[in-house]
Amino acid sequence: MTTFKVKDYVKTAENLYFAVIKEGVEKGRVLVCLRYIFQSGCWEKFETATATLFLQQNYPDYLYYSPSIDVEVHALPVEAIVKHYQPHDCLQTLLQQPTENAVINDLIAVCTIFSDNGLDITQLGITGSLLIGAQKSTSDIDLVFHDRAIFHQARQLARQLIARNQLQPLTQADWQHAFIRRGCELSFNEYLWHEKRKYNKVLIHNRKVDISLSQPAIHDPRTYSKQGPIVLTVKITEDSHGFDYPIRYSIDHLEISTIICFTATYSGQAKAGEWVEVSGQLEKSETGYQQIVVGSDREAKGDFIRVINSPS
Repeated sequence: MTTFKVKDYVKTAENLYFAVIKEGVEKGRVLVCLRYIFQSGCWEKFETATATLFLQQNYPDYLYYSPSIDVEVHALPVEAIVKHYQPHDCLQTLLQQPTENAVINDLIAVCTIFSDNGLDITQLGITGSLLIGAQKSTSDIDLVFHDRAIFHQARQLARQLIARNQLQPLTQADWQHAFIRRGCELSFNEYLWHEKRKYNKVLIHNRKVDISLSQPAIHDPRTYSKQGPIVLTVKITEDSHGFDYPIRYSIDHLEISTIICFTATYSGQAKAGEWVEVSGQLEKSETGYQQIVVGSDREAKGDFIRVINSPS
């Protein structure tokens, strides 16, 4: 049986391309987010709100209320999927194929640098536009890891390679572009402080490379109902899933146990021992377990995680 993993892509007969946002199948559907459409020989990329409106107007059957997360999401019946794109297999194929494509050549170059410095690139994958062949001359490179230890090794290598000038840090203009694209609720200076310490973004030949982790989500058999918006100041007690999708932090609070985040903007945002201000939706399970959810969509309007006190 096919396993659908976060960061995989799937395609429908209508040439709609969706990113998988939750591992597995829920009631015969794969939970996804519409990212691209290919029509009249051209690629069109969607942000979440635009994609949702497009589906409402054209393909309402691809919208679905998920009882597990108490929200309407993009979701495809398994039988509607005509092609499944898997990051690992795609990357290994691209690394073996000579090409004159500048984006693919930069992909090969960054993988070679990582490999020459001890990273096992057989554990890497490629997602985003390169995975489905939608890249253009200005496209970023989105590397994805399915092994937590190798992902963190890559982050440490990125830091060392920047120090040795084998890879470059993002420029101020790059950070500004990323900040605007994300629609982040923090100020630019706050955003920059958080991002620069993550070492999950680098440049090669002036092209941005994103490094992300895809792990099976922690199974939670509970179902939740939304209790309304909440803003809370709280201490992070555990951060080992801070780069997962969804991001998960344990917190020191008498009634609320966890922060769950569904937007990569706040991936790796906080560390254990730090105090954060968090804005999101309070959710409560039928057994009384409570959590804060940040980012019901990719843009996470009004939601944020902001470090306000760090011991380091």
